[in-house]
Amino acid sequence: MTDVVKLHVSASAALCAKAKKQIKKKYSYKQPPESIQALFDPPKEDNFFLERSLQQQGYSVVVGLDEVGRGPLAGPVVAAAVILPENCQHSLFIDSKKLTAKKRETLFEYLHEIPAQIGIGIVSHKIIDKINILQASLLAMKRGVSELKKQSIECDFLLVDGKFPVPIKKTQQPLIKGETRSASIAAASIIAKVTRDRIMAKLHKTYPLYNFIKNQGYPTKEHREAISVHGITPHHRITFRGVKEFV
Repeated sequence: MTDVVKLHVSASAALCAKAKKQIKKKYSYKQPPESIQALFDPPKEDNFFLERSLQQQGYSVVVGLDEVGRGPLAGPVVAAAVILPENCQHSLFIDSKKLTAKKRETLFEYLHEIPAQIGIGIVSHKIIDKINILQASLLAMKRGVSELKKQSIECDFLLVDGKFPVPIKKTQQPLIKGETRSASIAAASIIAKVTRDRIMAKLHKTYPLYNFIKNQGYPTKEHREAISVHGITPHHRITFRGVKEFV
């Protein structure tokens, strides 16, 4: 791990601790009752166990939430909110990071064909710089849920990837490594990843020197060298280490 990445990780950890306190202070959200919390240890062979169990407990509309793009030096953070139909092949949906780009694209199209119900939330680099990346990630998830509401879909329960609840008054459960525990979260990770990759591919056409189509804005050696030689673009996150030094 490079010194730049180590410093970025340390700063991110400090921000997360601070943000966690802010979330508890600012927002209220509905925690599931203890009888429901006991469900959150699903069998590994069934990644739709949580959704099915929650539906049996009376939560008819269960939504998986995940985001992509916390680590990059450029571009937005993108989140997806996904409701999977009961009769699809849930085992197809796994963590997007474990899939090739071609498989992600195939599953992205399949999710629209099933059809899954999908809401996408996008938060720009400018807002990321203003409110920090953790808050921006949670805002992106909140916007994904809002997009579902625009489709007249009311969510009963949110399965949220990560440690932190979404700042919204909905019954929800944050799940560390949620993509491995919930097909809905895994599907959300696929939707968010493909959506963000397409955004970065468009940026690549305007700024080919940074090779966004390959690195998606992440702090690769090639990307950092491009910043050092050519400076930053209007889409870089100016509060991030590795960028702010060149502002």
